[in-house]
Amino acid sequence: MTKLHELDTPTLLLDIKKLEKNINTIASFTEENGLALRPHIKTHKSIHIANMQIESGAVGITTAKVSEAEVMAAGGIKDILIAYPISSHQKIHKLVQLLMIGVSLKIAVDNTDQLRYLQQELEHSPYKLEVWIKVNSGLHRCGVEPGVEAVKLAKEIMSYNKLELGGIFTHAGHSYAANSIEEIDAIGVSEGKAVVDSANDCEREGIPIRVRSVGSTPTYRTAGKVPGITEVRPGNAVFFDSIQVGLGVASFDNCALSLLSSVVGEYKDRIVLDTGSKSLCLDKGAHGNETVKGFGSIVGHPEVTIARLSEEHGVGTFTQRTTLKLTDKVQIIPNHACTVVNQFQEYVVHDGEKVVDLWKIDARGMVK
Repeated sequence: MTKLHELDTPTLLLDIKKLEKNINTIASFTEENGLALRPHIKTHKSIHIANMQIESGAVGITTAKVSEAEVMAAGGIKDILIAYPISSHQKIHKLVQLLMIGVSLKIAVDNTDQLRYLQQELEHSPYKLEVWIKVNSGLHRCGVEPGVEAVKLAKEIMSYNKLELGGIFTHAGHSYAANSIEEIDAIGVSEGKAVVDSANDCEREGIPIRVRSVGSTPTYRTAGKVPGITEVRPGNAVFFDSIQVGLGVASFDNCALSLLSSVVGEYKDRIVLDTGSKSLCLDKGAHGNETVKGFGSIVGHPEVTIARLSEEHGVGTFTQRTTLKLTDKVQIIPNHACTVVNQFQEYVVHDGEKVVDLWKIDARGMVK
C-alpha cells in the first residue's frame, strides 16, 4: 500500500478520518437543533463527498454556479439550490434543462427584472421554478435589504405563474472580516434575524415562507440557533483551513485538507517548496481581513513562514533554524481550501500515512 512519503509533489491530500468527523459534526449540530442541512459544495466540488453529506442527513446541496449544479445532477443529486442570481438567457435555458431531468431546483432572486427574465423563458416550458429571495445581512454583495424590500419582491414573485416562492436566505460572508469570536457570533445573530424578520414580514402579508436558510462556516452554529431558522448551508466546514483557524472557529487538528510538498531549495535564510501560487493560491484572508501569516501553514514546522509565492515556488523564511532540508516532504494546510481544491483533478485520500483511495474533483474549473 502506498505511503504518503512515496507520493510525488505537489499532491492534494484528504484525511478521511478528519473529513468524516467534520461531516458528522455538522450533521449532529443540525439534528440536535431541528434544522435541515444543505451544504455548499463549492469547497469540495466532489460528487463522492456530496453523497457522503447526503448520507449523513443533508436534504440536498448548494452550488455557486449552474455548471456545478449540472455536474452534481449528472452524479445523481437531485435537490439543488443555486445560490447565485441568474438572469442571462443561456443560463436560464440550462435551468430548464435541469428541471427536465427531474432536479428539484431552487435559485436565488433579488431583482424584479430577473423575475421577468425567468418568467419569459419558463413560459415556453411546462415547468415552474422555485425561487428563494436572497437578503443582504451585511456583506453588501447580492441581496435585497431585509424587511420592506424582501416583502416587495415576494409580492412580485406571487404575480408570476411560473415562479414559486420557496424560501428566504442569506450569506454572512462579512463574518470573515471579524476580529473575534464574539464579533462572529454577533454577525451570526444578525444574519439569522435578517432572514427570520423578513420571512415573518412576508407571512404577515399572507405570503408563506417555508424555508429560512443561513450559511457561512464561521456563523452557522450561531445563526442556526436563531428562533425561526430552518436550514443551514456551511461549505468550508467540511475541510476547514488556515483562515478558519485564524478566525478562531477551528483548530489545525480539524483541517482535513493539505498539500504534500517537497523542499526543492535549501539556503541560509530560507527554503523553497514546490508549491507556488498555482497550487496554494494567494489568499491570506477574506473581505479585507488578513487572518493568517504567510500563504499556508506547514504541519509540524511553525518556525517556517511561507512568506512569498511565485507560480511554482513557495519561499519559506524562518527566524530560528529549521530542520527541513533538501528533498524533505511536508504537509501544508492551505489558507483557503476552496480555491486550492479548484487547482487539482483529484484527492489522494489517506488514513494516517496510508493512501486509501483517489477521488475525482468533479466540478473543478467551473466558470459558468
